[in-house]
Amino acid sequence: MNRSARAFWLDAPGRGAVREVGLPERGEDEVLVRTLYSGVSRGTETLVFRGGVPAGQYAAMRAPFQEGDFPGPVKYGYLNVGVVEEGPGALRGRTVFCLYPHQTRYVVPASAVTPVPDPVPAGRAVLAGTVETAVNALWDAAPLVGDRIAVVGGGMVGCSVAALLARFPGVRLQLVDADPRRAAVAEALGVDFASPEDALGDRDLVVHASATEQGLTRSLELLAPEGTVLELSWYGDRKVSLPLGEAFHSRRLVVRSSQVGTVSPRRAGRTYADRLALALDLLADPALDALVTGESAFEDLPAVLPALASGEIPALCHRVRYDPAG
Repeated sequence: MNRSARAFWLDAPGRGAVREVGLPERGEDEVLVRTLYSGVSRGTETLVFRGGVPAGQYAAMRAPFQEGDFPGPVKYGYLNVGVVEEGPGALRGRTVFCLYPHQTRYVVPASAVTPVPDPVPAGRAVLAGTVETAVNALWDAAPLVGDRIAVVGGGMVGCSVAALLARFPGVRLQLVDADPRRAAVAEALGVDFASPEDALGDRDLVVHASATEQGLTRSLELLAPEGTVLELSWYGDRKVSLPLGEAFHSRRLVVRSSQVGTVSPRRAGRTYADRLALALDLLADPALDALVTGESAFEDLPAVLPALASGEIPALCHRVRYDPAG
């Protein structure tokens, strides 16, 4: 067995490279995984790529199997699907999801991988981490039957939230984005689409995921009295102004944060493993393929990530494929 692998490292903000790395010997309760696909979440990973993680958030932003430190050199990523080549018999040969960076092979504890259900293709399973974020957001938001809801921001997280909300009975839902190209994604998900100017108001709940000051301001404008904005955006080192004058207090509006790093207190009896397993089950829906908007080879990552960061590649989730031989 080849005990080396290749991994993508961010050498410094804006510059990355593929490096050869050694693999540790596998312990009794560990697995050796050969990667089939990984995914680039354009929001968080491009923020890391450009060096936009504030120094005060270095610890909070660490990925589970990150190596190195921000701003770099650092090996960062958390959407990885592979096949277990060595490990406990129940896992050997299984397709699994792991919160691991972009690397051809890796060794992790067996408890760190989650089997991908048979109805979920490996290429779609790279979305598990983002759908898990959407699950946690909806546990926080606790939408009700018949709610009027807008999701502002048609990126990877926003579209994942919209896809799950589309299954709620009686919900009147719009996906709102300034980019008209997101209309095709909304249609694939079975969700109405609107520009920020044309979005319907009087919403009971607005889920904000555009990571822009304008999007957050528009989210407040769309609320009904006593409505809530659930804020999913992470702004990194950017400062954001919010209009809390005008009718904010008289309409008794609420802005509430949600973050996937902690299981929602509304589901305190659930574990991280429960939440991820649920996300993988939800990925049986083929409509979610609409969230994978591009694909490239692993060896091309040093050129692909700058294009994603600049917007030259306007991706939601960009999927990375690996040589079957590892």
